[in-house]
Amino acid sequence: MARVRERIDRRRAERLGRIAEWLCCLVLWLKGYRILATRLRLPMGEVDIIAARRGVLVVVEVKARRTLAQALGALPRTSWRRRHAAISHFIARRPHLARLGIRFDLMAVLPRRLPRHIKDVWRVEGL
Repeated sequence: MARVRERIDRRRAERLGRIAEWLCCLVLWLKGYRILATRLRLPMGEVDIIAARRGVLVVVEVKARRTLAQALGALPRTSWRRRHAAISHFIARRPHLARLGIRFDLMAVLPRRLPRHIKDVWRVEGL
């Protein structure tokens, strides 16, 4: 019985995540971003959204949580390092994107609110 409940909870979380990512893509598009990829799975990890705007390639992590603090707390440093490796791999296969700057953003999807877009939430050390 516990496994069935766990499976149902996992499906619900997956569905909520997909809805949150779709909503974030819509908000980014309305703000003038061009969506290049969503739910991108690479050997180094998964990237929720890759978008571009005004010469910047934006790597967006989407977190659906009850509070902004919980969304920010759900992003350990190691996960951003994996995303950096993944985006480097993505760019290596698309040389026309190499000239763009890279920014790492968070979009927090909170209950009954539009997604909150927090720009430049993480930076690569040494750049």
